[in-house]
Amino acid sequence: MSHSATTNQQRSIHTQLVNFDAAPGDATRPSATPIYQTATFEQESCDEFGAFDYSRSGNPTRTVLEKQIATLEGGARALIYSSGMAAISSVLGLLNPGDELVADADLYGGTHRVISRILRPRGIYVRFVDATNPSTLHDAITANTKLVYVETPSNPQLRIVDLARAAESTHRFGRAGPRLVVDGTMMSPFLQQPLALGADIVIQSATKHLCGHGDVTAGTVAVRDADLGAQLAFTQNAEGTALGPFESFLLLRSIKTLGVRIERAQATAQRIAVALASRKEIAAVHFPGLPEHRGAAIHAAQARGPGSVLSVQTSDLETARRLCNATRLFATTVSFGSVHSSISRPAGMSHASVPADQRAVPESLVRISVGLEDPAELIADLLAALHG
Repeated sequence: MSHSATTNQQRSIHTQLVNFDAAPGDATRPSATPIYQTATFEQESCDEFGAFDYSRSGNPTRTVLEKQIATLEGGARALIYSSGMAAISSVLGLLNPGDELVADADLYGGTHRVISRILRPRGIYVRFVDATNPSTLHDAITANTKLVYVETPSNPQLRIVDLARAAESTHRFGRAGPRLVVDGTMMSPFLQQPLALGADIVIQSATKHLCGHGDVTAGTVAVRDADLGAQLAFTQNAEGTALGPFESFLLLRSIKTLGVRIERAQATAQRIAVALASRKEIAAVHFPGLPEHRGAAIHAAQARGPGSVLSVQTSDLETARRLCNATRLFATTVSFGSVHSSISRPAGMSHASVPADQRAVPESLVRISVGLEDPAELIADLLAALHG
């Protein structure tokens, strides 16, 4: 069998992460994708363009990355943006005044901010519902709905949406009906592929697991329909929201280790979740790897693992603040998915922009992102912080 006889779609996710065409058409055949750090490309004549002309419109480094993301997500096309919010805003930009958006009530704070403070004033009708309840979501979607937007697991409470049932409810109005949008950042395509479960669009904040080193801000959008991909690409070029070549190179390099990073981190997260679940200072641990987690069975059926992020409901706000401030190995940051462990209190940080009367996140909730440090040392650090 020749090297190219086995298509990338037939390979395992581990192989797909590292085995791809690093530089299509490059006669020197580099093993790593070069950084095409240029704003413009010289053309053969002034009458016609070549494959690339201006890096805002297209860049060879970013093109390799886009093809790799499309492969990992199982999509017809992928687009890479300058941030996760740029990716989210591009998808929400598919809505026009008078359109209806049905969204889960438990969303990342930045997403909620765009929906409530930018979309609503533009005349877009927004309905927030509990998307973890299939019947509630089904009843909320109407023939007037254009987009259905969910996260699973959600950030930061790790609530689980049944994607197959959500897709069935969304698509019951036919091809002209609403599209299902899934923010899959908590899992990354290594653990979950929403497009294969019926989603139309999947978004990743590539700043998180895909990058994994805390040094790139980026976002990805993958779609099942090539025509929709072309529509989003037109807007991306027109608005100038694409990721630059150097950041594309860094992200490509990071993705190669995505599998080993997540597998190591989620094994530690499982141990931490079990250790914290027995503590009197912890009222609840939200983690899909625990059998008592609401939606654990659904998550196990639609994902390859529980991930490396958990949240804990502490007994009170004072305990939450002590847990965040007293740890020594967990950096207090608003992001997650890095090789470095981090901790945050979402109500006062990542979700602080959501008005208190609309915020689904409790004040005493703490989110923990598990990195690659020694598991025993991470557990000891958390327990010492709880003890005070």
